[in-house]
Amino acid sequence: MTTDVFGIIEEMLADIKSADLSDSDSLEQFRRKYLGTKNQVNVLFKEIRNVPNERKKEFGQQVNSIKLEAELKFNQAKSEIEREESKKAVNDLDMSAPAGNEFVGSRHPVSIVMNRLIEVFERIGFTVAEEREIEDDWHNFSAMNTPEDHPARDMQDTFYLKNSVTNLLRTHTSSVQARVMTTQKPPIRIIAPGRVYRNETISARSHCQFHQIEGLYIDENVSFADMKQTLLYFAKEVYGPQTDIRLRPSYFPFTEPSAEMDVWMGTDTETAKKLTKGTGWLEVLGCGMVDPNVLENCGIDSEKYSGFAFGIGIERSAMQKYDISDIRLLFENDSRFLKQFSSVI
Repeated sequence: MTTDVFGIIEEMLADIKSADLSDSDSLEQFRRKYLGTKNQVNVLFKEIRNVPNERKKEFGQQVNSIKLEAELKFNQAKSEIEREESKKAVNDLDMSAPAGNEFVGSRHPVSIVMNRLIEVFERIGFTVAEEREIEDDWHNFSAMNTPEDHPARDMQDTFYLKNSVTNLLRTHTSSVQARVMTTQKPPIRIIAPGRVYRNETISARSHCQFHQIEGLYIDENVSFADMKQTLLYFAKEVYGPQTDIRLRPSYFPFTEPSAEMDVWMGTDTETAKKLTKGTGWLEVLGCGMVDPNVLENCGIDSEKYSGFAFGIGIERSAMQKYDISDIRLLFENDSRFLKQFSSVI
């Protein structure tokens, strides 16, 4: 029996070396015979009990050599077959055939509006500044002249990080302004686009996350008139050359004086009446002269420099532009909604 077993091993090795594995069928048959779960090599291993002790080591080595030779032969043949099939696929490719209808993604309405506003301000010398979304209390609140007892600091408005009373998700991109003012010397002319977070109830008109573009200009002798002309240019570029604006007194901790800017939409259409609640005026942004305390907090001499700042809500602008009635649609990633913007650049 022992002689027969060693003879079988020699026959298997010869069979492996001479096997013609030129196609997928013969390769699969070979795999089942020598490498499958019920391969013939396993049968040989059961014969080890019939081999004399002095030849058991030799027997085990020879049986293992069958498995190694089979694996080598199989892998080489498999690689060669795959290489030939790949060449055939390339040769069969009809380069003159018309292209298929590939799915083209859609620009998000928030991205469309944000990029448009960035383009408008870049044309008049503003540069884009971006910073972290996880901020500390000083850059988000204290540097911006927000008192310790201001409601914006309360937990119901701000997302603080777990086990922290100083680190939070930024509530506005004014924190970018603070970081720029503490690291750069005037003149400063930047816009800060980005996502911000506030602990608000999600509804059709509000969300716990949204996007802003805030602008900041600081130099010597910057006046309220400079701010008004800048914002008038912005309004005419975005809403049309005949657009009128008005500034209404308001309050923000980081600007003094502060104002809300409205653009005249008219009352000629039902859409305009709906947007302006029948007044003809549409509120689009908040603005004001940078409070001297903010300049001093950031290491800028308020006696020498002055400046203005403004902030625009991107979601509100996108909803107005595309007549979107529910802000939640902007965050749900519903492909049916986004496909409506496929043709918008």
